[in-house]
Amino acid sequence: MPLNLRRRAWPIAVVGDALAVLVFATIGRASHHETTSARGIWHTAWPFLLGAALGLAMTAVSRVRPTAIRAGVRVWVWTVVIGMVVRSATGAGTAWAFVVVAVIVLGVFLIGWRAVLGRRSLWGIGRRSGWRLGGHSRWPRIPR
Repeated sequence: MPLNLRRRAWPIAVVGDALAVLVFATIGRASHHETTSARGIWHTAWPFLLGAALGLAMTAVSRVRPTAIRAGVRVWVWTVVIGMVVRSATGAGTAWAFVVVAVIVLGVFLIGWRAVLGRRSLWGIGRRSGWRLGGHSRWPRIPR
């Protein structure tokens, strides 16, 4: 992967993970008929955003490409664990049903966008535009 694309991988990962957590918080609040104002969403999202940030930091320490599926698994675990610990410590709800839903939905979101990005490069979409951030293809490169 060219150096300039590696540099783009981190901003993409940060924005992708933040959006995934914010969408999770928004959907959760809306499904419980709670306010979906910026303040309400922040109240729900910030513990999970903290977990995602720590997960990305651990990804950087271990030198894993942030758009890789295994980085998504790492970020997912950190997001759920830290999010639930912080929610519990601050007196917010951590009912078992919420924990199960958070594990499933955050897993789909945090790993899912990476899988979609990886599929794009496996299918060859965006190969000429430099969008090859998702993973390594087993297919030979076609000469131009």
